[in-house]
Amino acid sequence: MPAISNIMWSTARSEAALLAAFPVPIEIRPLRTARRLRLRFDEASGILKLTCPTRTSRRAALAWALDQRDWIDAQLVRAQPGEPFEADAMIPIEGELVRIVWDAAARRTPVLANGELRVGGPEAGLARRIELFLKHRALAVMSRDVAEYAAAADVTASSVGVGDAGTRWGSCSSRGRIRLSWRLILAPPAVRRYVVAHEVAHLRHLDHGASFKALEARLYGPGLAEAKAALRRLGPRLRRLGRR
Repeated sequence: MPAISNIMWSTARSEAALLAAFPVPIEIRPLRTARRLRLRFDEASGILKLTCPTRTSRRAALAWALDQRDWIDAQLVRAQPGEPFEADAMIPIEGELVRIVWDAAARRTPVLANGELRVGGPEAGLARRIELFLKHRALAVMSRDVAEYAAAADVTASSVGVGDAGTRWGSCSSRGRIRLSWRLILAPPAVRRYVVAHEVAHLRHLDHGASFKALEARLYGPGLAEAKAALRRLGPRLRRLGRR
């Protein structure tokens, strides 16, 4: 399903800078009959196709399309083969590459040590056991991250959970419930903590206004822009890991 909007956007960034921020080439096609912006991914050519009303500036159209980055990443994931959890595969855990080592005689619960993730039991359930291990680790680590940032912001999360939403790395409800992608445990800590800081800032500000951005920056500290850029760069692969 394509991304669609009838909202008009403006940006101070140059057209060249906006084009460079996309992970794949993008074509812009103004149409007199178009009433809103529409973005689709052409898998055959590997190109994003953006149609927009003729009155829309190219920079505004590109800025809107760039805001659909999560949707774009999801299309790229579907268009590329997955990287299943299997014996001898190399996967990142907290940004460090480790090798999956399967030994049927070893204990079923995965053990992470010395650059290896050792897993026992039947090979048929290998991927499921690894994913469960990663989910448990993600919940434990990110619950601590949330508690740390919440204390700094003088707010409280009513609950913290993990899931695997296709287009979002995290969410925060009006009731203070934070939900994060377990796949963030695969990313470097700086990237994971950026998402956590972002969602904790939403405990106080449910919009993305100036007050929210100021709190997010204060909670995370130096390197916020770099962490955000790294997530955009790494995101498609993180979403492919563990999929067939």
